[in-house]
Amino acid sequence: MAVRMGQELLESQEPWSPVELGESSVPGRASGPGRASVPGRGSGPGGGSAGAGGPEGSVAFGAAARALGLKPREFELAVQLGEVRTVTTGLGRRVAHEELRRVTADEGFPEALIARLRVVGTAEGAELLGISQGRLTRLARGGFFAPVRFYVNRYRAVVWLYPASELTEFAARQPELLSGRTPPGLSAALAAGEDWRAAKWRSRRVGQLLARTEDPWERAAVLASVLGSVELASSVSDRYERAHLRALRPALVRTRPEAGAVRDVIDAVVTADDPREIRRYRAALASALEDARRARPAPRPAAEAARPRDDRTRAPGRPRSLWQKLTGRR
Repeated sequence: MAVRMGQELLESQEPWSPVELGESSVPGRASGPGRASVPGRGSGPGGGSAGAGGPEGSVAFGAAARALGLKPREFELAVQLGEVRTVTTGLGRRVAHEELRRVTADEGFPEALIARLRVVGTAEGAELLGISQGRLTRLARGGFFAPVRFYVNRYRAVVWLYPASELTEFAARQPELLSGRTPPGLSAALAAGEDWRAAKWRSRRVGQLLARTEDPWERAAVLASVLGSVELASSVSDRYERAHLRALRPALVRTRPEAGAVRDVIDAVVTADDPREIRRYRAALASALEDARRARPAPRPAAEAARPRDDRTRAPGRPRSLWQKLTGRR
């Protein structure tokens, strides 16, 4: 059920479509825009089954990063992209010794690994592909490749970052889109305000988080993490289930405490807002909740013993209210 749910979510998340635009074909779209990682697959980025490498056969993330010669942010990206697989142990998520041996034994290590972890912004990405920044932005808005990261600059504008290796792979796969006129279908979609960068980032991030767990409630919480409070409330009517999902909900991005000034901008990025995208996540969440409910119910607080209605005896040591003092009631 989980794999099917994730596959349906991905397949329905198409950027601009020549059929919807009333066109029989669109030049330069033989293989379609690049897709983000598939949500719901058991062996995705950073995936690993519980106990695959116990605490005694694994190391913490910091030690793993040092062993691979990676900076903390580089290591975090390596886990997200599936370059380094992690396992769940009694001490949390760690990296197995055998995984470190696998990565270090790869051809070209560490230069090849670091090259695959290189991320570029619009200017550097356009220079890498030999195109204008405007063309790269149009292709990104059209959903041909997915951002892997973003940050908010001093002007509270979102700056998108892309894996350099994915940009070069796209250029080799569809070189016709690097020059000439923009395909009519894409031009029409962009003129209508289409921008798939945030949605593609969310799809990639959701896929990464789904791949880290097989627990049905945690998987449902991942899908719920991109829905706003109103959408979540209408999708999950049971307040205890909503509370459980919120408690399990993972952080899609890391933010510093002092990032409060840009919190609204970040929230806009991590929250699905397009009606089509919202419908897809709601459908995926409904399917995930079916799996979760079959596995176990959401925790509920123990019912408090109701005090008898005719028990008016004041508890020992409890001060009388002002009304009791005025009326002389005990």
